Amino acid sequence: MVRTTNIGTYRPSSFAAHARARQGGPSCRFGASAEESELTWIEDQVLAPDVTSREALLELAKMTNNAYAYPGNGDNQRHWYDLDSKWNSTFPFGWEDDQDGFRGHVFATTDNSTIVISIKGTSAGILGGGGPTTQKDKLNDNLLFSCCCAHVDFTWTPVCGCDAGRSRCDQDCLEASLDDDSLFYHIGTNLYNNVTYMYPNSTIWLIGHSLGGALASLIGVTFGAPVVTFESPGEKMAAKRLNLPPPPSTQHLTHVYHTADPIPMGTCNGILSACTYGGYAMESRCHLGKSIVYDTVTRCGWAVDIRTHPIREIIDRILSVEWNIPRRPLSAEDESYDPPVPIAKPEIFCVECHRWRFGKFLDPGDW
Repeated sequence: MVRTTNIGTYRPSSFAAHARARQGGPSCRFGASAEESELTWIEDQVLAPDVTSREALLELAKMTNNAYAYPGNGDNQRHWYDLDSKWNSTFPFGWEDDQDGFRGHVFATTDNSTIVISIKGTSAGILGGGGPTTQKDKLNDNLLFSCCCAHVDFTWTPVCGCDAGRSRCDQDCLEASLDDDSLFYHIGTNLYNNVTYMYPNSTIWLIGHSLGGALASLIGVTFGAPVVTFESPGEKMAAKRLNLPPPPSTQHLTHVYHTADPIPMGTCNGILSACTYGGYAMESRCHLGKSIVYDTVTRCGWAVDIRTHPIREIIDRILSVEWNIPRRPLSAEDESYDPPVPIAKPEIFCVECHRWRFGKFLDPGDW
């Protein structure tokens, strides 16, 4: 059972209006204020997961893990977590034999009052196994989370032609490179629209791990749906490049991660990193909404290691155990403990891609 609470969210007046606003120029982008946006936002009160509950996060993390598996499919079945009996309905998406990209599962309660869209993250050797989606996963990773088209050095083949040399990157080119209906964000918005058509009276949540978490957040900020992600790379830069109009608040988005995982921490880059070795330019670090950060490095002595990134690490080693760990004492009398779930906080002072300059440096014909 996932404990719930009422929260305030903002949804666009319509998806068509949101799509028009995305084409409306700088005043409609993240970084501009909601007041500057030409889009009308409707305030809602919705039922959302209670992110102060460890048990709620654990159940959602198990659903997130299950996005990587197909129930009853041989070896995949071993990686499937059984869920509370309340969730007795699931249907997969993107698992057909001819599909090699965006996939996951939709979970429903017995009365269809709550629907959860769980989006699979990256399948790659360095991140816990390969699979048929690996190539498209990597393309979306490098478009969404690199500073400039995964142009790391001269040995890399960039995923778009926006590098203008001398650490300059053409902003219009970056935005155009993400305006492709075959990319995962656009597939995800179509899925969300289909699910709302199927369940018009249901509350819909979005969850995901890694790339899947970032996509869940981008879709959630588009539609005003509650979101919980696990080990997601920073998606704030991607929201700006997708020209997503900023709602008055993004507090319906919650990211859960720990400090030993270099991907959400924004440190899985550089010539010696595992991500770079695998061909992933994971250079973003700033998240929308709020973040619940488990300090496994300071509190538990974990080493920063890409092998702590798989979703099962946070399920089995963090959420399945009590987190009442003593804080480092401030004085001899200090006997305070960390709360069962760290307090969700916005990432206020966050900088990424500071070595790059973004602007109009190329003619469209040179992209």
